[in-house]
Amino acid sequence: MRLIVAVALAAFPVTPAAAQDIAAAPNYGEVRLSPGFSPDPSLVIVQAGGSIDVSRTLTACSGHITSAPDLRLYWDGKGSLDLKVSVISNADTTLVVNGPTGTWYCDDDSGDGSNPSLVLPSVAGQYDIWVGTFGTEGTRPAVVSVSELSSF
Repeated sequence: MRLIVAVALAAFPVTPAAAQDIAAAPNYGEVRLSPGFSPDPSLVIVQAGGSIDVSRTLTACSGHITSAPDLRLYWDGKGSLDLKVSVISNADTTLVVNGPTGTWYCDDDSGDGSNPSLVLPSVAGQYDIWVGTFGTEGTRPAVVSVSELSSF
């Protein structure tokens, strides 16, 4: 099931959701990237999932996540190539991103198999990234991939 809602969410002001705490320290750290970064893709190992059903606060999104972001990306590549954020996992995962302008992006299965993948416009700033599990609470191993060149 494909679910890319950036356009729909961008059309309506979104109040920061109580379940997603963009001020919290990320579960798996921070990454700072600039255009032409190497190696590309940048990979971060995470545990996807959590106990919060994201659809309760962002109705167009799906999956179970934690309150804190899993990863925080600082991007200083304004005007460069689009960013491709993807998840690699054997589990059915989802992806929720809050971009620098406050826009929420969500995806379920646009990547390989049941993995999510988003192409985000290159806007300099902070991206908070959550990796959820679809249809189940708990956690599963996953890898977040950030690339200018390809998505998985």
